Amino acid sequence: MTIDYSLYLVTDRGLSRWRTTLQIVAAAVAGGVTCVQLREKTCSTREFIEQARSVQSFLKSRGIPLIINDRIDVALAVKADGVHLGQNDMPIETARGILKDSMFIGISAETLENAVDAEKCGADYIGVGPIFPTNTKADAAEPLGPEGFLEIRKAVKIPLVAIGGLKKENAAAIVRNGAEGIAVVSAIVSADDPEKAARELKNMIIRAKTS
Repeated sequence: MTIDYSLYLVTDRGLSRWRTTLQIVAAAVAGGVTCVQLREKTCSTREFIEQARSVQSFLKSRGIPLIINDRIDVALAVKADGVHLGQNDMPIETARGILKDSMFIGISAETLENAVDAEKCGADYIGVGPIFPTNTKADAAEPLGPEGFLEIRKAVKIPLVAIGGLKKENAAAIVRNGAEGIAVVSAIVSADDPEKAARELKNMIIRAKTS
């Protein structure tokens, strides 16, 4: 499966202003989101699986990949397209031993060393960040900024998805610095109109890639 990482949505029910995850995803996809990572930190395993199946049913007919955050068991249960792992989650070598080639694996990287290690260990893509200050993740590292991102871009060859404090006003520079995509949470999930927010981001990405 070829993945279009250009506009990568990460879900967060805590920021969705009482809208359901499926409502947010549907609106975001209508606006141009190309990839969806389902992130659930507090619900039960059973509820996580139910959420994943609901979202997956919507995405599958539209050819948009579903990525599960952290939970390889949930990813396997629903036969997701991919799984995304943080630096404190299961090591990628162990995950690959379980998953084989059944799905792709993304790894979060906060530093140049993290990114180089992720590529060396067989990651399919890397989520690089935070790029800018963000309130979405309480334990986020120091922001890398466009320069820090560019340093990582020069060091690794696999796709990079930038995350952390990105919005239509500041993300163009990251796209021009070689990001295959930008990942956003609150910029879409908390927006008054998630579809409009996604469309504005997508248009910005297209302009940045062709300018």
